[in-house]
Amino acid sequence: MKAINFFLWALWRVWFYILMAIPILVLSPFLLIAVSFDATYPVFFIMARFWAKFILYGMGFYYKIEREENMQKGKSYMLVANHTSMTDIMLMLVISKNPFVFVGKAELAKIPIFGFFYKRSCILVDRNNSKSRAEVFRQAQKRLNRGLSICIFPEGGVPEDETVLLDEFKDGAFRLALEHKIPIVPMTFADNKERFSFTFFSGSPGRMRAKVHRFIETEYLNPENRKTLKEKVRTVIYNQLVDFKQK
Repeated sequence: MKAINFFLWALWRVWFYILMAIPILVLSPFLLIAVSFDATYPVFFIMARFWAKFILYGMGFYYKIEREENMQKGKSYMLVANHTSMTDIMLMLVISKNPFVFVGKAELAKIPIFGFFYKRSCILVDRNNSKSRAEVFRQAQKRLNRGLSICIFPEGGVPEDETVLLDEFKDGAFRLALEHKIPIVPMTFADNKERFSFTFFSGSPGRMRAKVHRFIETEYLNPENRKTLKEKVRTVIYNQLVDFKQK
């Protein structure tokens, strides 16, 4: 019985990558054009949202999103959430209709097909390179000037220990939000680790709950407030994770 389960898990995991590739291959001429120009990025973003829904539904995931506040069209935000799964990317794209760019790990650009578009549509960061981290701020300014939002998973990566409920937050998202005076949108993803963690032989189709919390304004805050702001956002997400676990 165990062998059958492992075989089915393996097939299901391979199916995930097939689902990732199908829309990209089919839409590649349109994606290539849309991602090549600043003016057409919103079109690329619409296709990216279709891609995300295609994958989630294709994997047997259904999502339930609770919102305490809605984003205004044409306004820039800093989107932050806990990070436990590759499906966090898809769920974030589903949640936000406002076009945004991810700040993500440079190594993801090595994934075949996906990586080609990833490195053209995201702000890449090598966390071991101080020059790369500094470049993130310059690139973020360019995107914000175009009216886009920024998405960062502030844990800085997925904790290797899957028993960790929420890792400590890095400063980057909060430094950017304070510097550019944009509201922070905290989000809590309840089930993505259970549904599709980075452990290969694990996961299952099912519900993905997400909560979009009330926004946190930064307009009247100073850079000295970074630590307090970071802990405030982390507390909001952590408390919601605990609440989700009790339901």
